Amino acid sequence: MQILRVQMMTGDTPFPMKQKLVEALPMLRTFARSLTGSAEVANDLVQEAVAKALANREKFKPGTNFEAWLVTILRNHYYSELRKRRREVEDADGVYAAKQFVRAGQPDKLEMQDFLSALQILPDDQREALILIGAGGFSYQEVAEIVGAQIGTVKSRVSRARTRLDELMNGDEDLPRPTDEAMTASAEEILDVMSR
Repeated sequence: MQILRVQMMTGDTPFPMKQKLVEALPMLRTFARSLTGSAEVANDLVQEAVAKALANREKFKPGTNFEAWLVTILRNHYYSELRKRRREVEDADGVYAAKQFVRAGQPDKLEMQDFLSALQILPDDQREALILIGAGGFSYQEVAEIVGAQIGTVKSRVSRARTRLDELMNGDEDLPRPTDEAMTASAEEILDVMSR
């Protein structure tokens, strides 16, 4: 049995791609969960992104941000799959989703549920930018490169997301409740990123 050696040369120094991939997995899972709201779907998304990264490793430019490259692959795959799924029938009236909801017993849990619900209300581009900046720790410039937008656009998206979250969290709007699995997965991701 032959062992796959994944390494790239950066001048005279080999780039340890396999090691860097392993180190980036928690960050990729966190970002994927924030996009999908499901641990299972997020793990599938990360697996696909890693497979694509390995298949296209020659396209990575040593000396650039490896994590941003991985996030871009994951993000592009997510949106490609999302476009494909738009043709599928969804739970439009929310009957199935309503069956999955379990009421919380503690105020802190209710606040987290409200936050996760409010986060899901944000447009995809705003939520993505906010999570990459706030939870992912990326700079505005790195996020601009990941999402393929100008830095001013990213700053605007984050600002609008923060303003809208504030309105939702402190306003009188009733927030829809995400599924229990989505709340658990999103909460774990956000807390994991914030505890670093």
